[in-house]
Amino acid sequence: MKRFILFSITFLIVYSPLLFAQEEAVIVEIVEEEEPSTLTLSGSVDAYFRTNFNAPNKGENFMAPASSFGNLPGFALGMANIIATYEGKNVGAVADLVFGPRGEDAVFGSPLYAGGMAGSSQIINQLYVYWNVNETVTLTFGNFNTFLGYEVISPTGNFNYSTSYMFSYGPFSHTGLKADFALSDKWSFMASVMNPTDMTEFNLSGTYTLGAQLGYSTDAGSTYLNFVYGDQDGRLENDGSLITDQSSAGNTFQIDLTTCFNLSEKLFLGVNTTYNTTSSGEFFSGSDIQDSDGDGSGFYGFAGYLQATTSDKFAIGLRGEYFSVFNGGLEGVVGVNGEGDGNVFAMTLSGNAKISKNLTLIPELRLDSMGEEFFMNQDLNPSKSLASFLIAAVFSF
Repeated sequence: MKRFILFSITFLIVYSPLLFAQEEAVIVEIVEEEEPSTLTLSGSVDAYFRTNFNAPNKGENFMAPASSFGNLPGFALGMANIIATYEGKNVGAVADLVFGPRGEDAVFGSPLYAGGMAGSSQIINQLYVYWNVNETVTLTFGNFNTFLGYEVISPTGNFNYSTSYMFSYGPFSHTGLKADFALSDKWSFMASVMNPTDMTEFNLSGTYTLGAQLGYSTDAGSTYLNFVYGDQDGRLENDGSLITDQSSAGNTFQIDLTTCFNLSEKLFLGVNTTYNTTSSGEFFSGSDIQDSDGDGSGFYGFAGYLQATTSDKFAIGLRGEYFSVFNGGLEGVVGVNGEGDGNVFAMTLSGNAKISKNLTLIPELRLDSMGEEFFMNQDLNPSKSLASFLIAAVFSF
């Protein structure tokens, strides 16, 4: 027994440093394998009041510009936006949820999974994962907001509260796979394959859209040239068979240029121009698929954004936009002539008053002037113009 006790003491004295050293090495190895990560919550809440000066403000005759968001009468709700972002060393994910009228308008193409009823997907603005493959390549998979246009869905990202016609009828969101490449410190390129525009939950049509973006950025500003191309509706099906009395709209092509830069410390200029055309497509004759001989339809436009910062608490900005539709494109958006052509010129003057770091008040005057009669005046007679005012409160966190 004495020999055994002596042997045990000797074993612990000789080998215990090695055992603890091994344990320490294991601990160090585990710590080195842990990936630094952060989980953050951000978002916004907004509401507004809107009224017309020269058109009805109530009932079925209520008038509003045919652009998205900020078009409801009286005191109205915008949306609540909650964004959860996980950022790891090389991977991450974003879950962006929206609630309220502005949010519902933004995800109008989403209630497909509930059979056309309002389902859980109708609150998803963005839902994607990303992988930084290396320092120059990032892959994104899922539902993400569009890369086209100057404006965005969230009011916190826009100077004006109401939105332009070009933004309203360009894409809102895409679901697919995109690859971003940092070509240099200034140049970037993005390529993507996606479901048809705003078909975010799944692909109902069986067709796909291609997207691309070429970007150039410096400290003074940035410029992006954007493209999308693809069949947005496919050949319609009924119980697995072709619907022979209805045609596919054909392929849609859109090219979009966005640029912005600082003219001085207090002056900022942004420009957006876009052109969208959809070919006349195909129609079904018996069992044959034939090309239509008609011309394509679509829209184009140009908008300038001039903003001046007068103090730390206030800035003022003017948006001027010319928007035109042709060959019956976007029916019901602007007044058109007998050939389906029409246009609108819209001027929007907005102020940004910083009440605090989180709260901004946006008073706004807007005048929409159509080439053809589209609105109604106070006497319910057709009119080419609409003058309106709104004031919005936007809180971000």
